[in-house]
Amino acid sequence: QVQLVESGGGMVKAGGPLRLFCAASGLTFSTYAMSWYRQAPGKEREMVATVTSGGSTNYEESVKGRFTISRDNAKNTVYLQMNSLKFEDTAVFYCHGRRAALEGINIYWGQGTQVTVTS
Repeated sequence: QVQLVESGGGMVKAGGPLRLFCAASGLTFSTYAMSWYRQAPGKEREMVATVTSGGSTNYEESVKGRFTISRDNAKNTVYLQMNSLKFEDTAVFYCHGRRAALEGINIYWGQGTQVTVTS
C-alpha cells in the first residue's frame, strides 16, 4: 500500500521559514517525480514545486527564489523548504508522486498539511 505522509505544517509569521516533509512508503521512491501542490481556500489546487527522479527541479513562478524542493532517496523523503513566507502562501500543501512507465501512469497524493501565515 502506497502512502505519502506530510508533516511540518503549522502557523508561521510572515517573512518566516517553514520546512515541510513528505515520507513515502510502498513505492520505488527513486523512480518517481515528486511534487508539492497547494490549495488555498476558494482556489484550485496548483503545483508549487517538482523534483524529478533525476533531480531536476521546477517551481511555480510566485515561489521562485523563496522555496526549495529536495529529495533524499535513501530516506524516501521529499522536502519543501519555504522561506520569506507571505500571507498568500496560506494553503493546504499536498505531496504528490508520479511515475510514467510502460504499464501506465501511477499517481499518489498525501492527505495534506495546513500552512498558515500570520501577521
